[in-house]
Amino acid sequence: MSRYIISITLVISLLIGLVSAEKEEATVKIDETVKEWSLKDTENNMTSFTQLREDKKSVEQNGKDKNIIVLVFMATQCPAADDYVERILKLYEDYKEKKVQFVGIHSNKHETIDEIKKYQKKYKFEFPILIDTENKLADYFQARRTPEVFLIDESKILRYRGGIDDSRKTPKIHYLSTILKYIIDGKPIPEKEKKTRAIGCTIKRVRKTGIDRTP
Repeated sequence: MSRYIISITLVISLLIGLVSAEKEEATVKIDETVKEWSLKDTENNMTSFTQLREDKKSVEQNGKDKNIIVLVFMATQCPAADDYVERILKLYEDYKEKKVQFVGIHSNKHETIDEIKKYQKKYKFEFPILIDTENKLADYFQARRTPEVFLIDESKILRYRGGIDDSRKTPKIHYLSTILKYIIDGKPIPEKEKKTRAIGCTIKRVRKTGIDRTP
């Protein structure tokens, strides 16, 4: 009887562990709804997904309110990310009046708040910069590199993930601006264009008990 009880206990523990791991590993995929989330900014203020969406509301385009979020996973110590700064700033300027909210996300475990603040000041980022200290948002979106972008439409649906364009130095295909134009113009995104390869440095993750998310 005791062996039977021990066996049942082990099975129950295993099942609980599997359920917990599945919950822990929850992610969002292309064309799925993005859940509510929140992170602190460089001034230790909490900012939620809902707040970011509200900041860019109330503009009428093509008969429909546009409320687009572009998450940009960034890094203070990545040459590839530095190469893209000018392009990120131009995209921000080109689309800010069209109610597209750019948001910088820092998920590297080794980056300090002071380093991120200096980086923000150096490049004069005017859009929100948020700190993903435990990689929770990076894990949820399955972000792997910096810079890597994730576009969420007005219905909170993830519509694009991947690179800003196809080259660090001499881009010929501008992925993100093309996707933005599709959405703003109310056109469907071709399936093959919804996901591309991001060029850059890998995100350095923290170690989590029982789970290794290091790319």
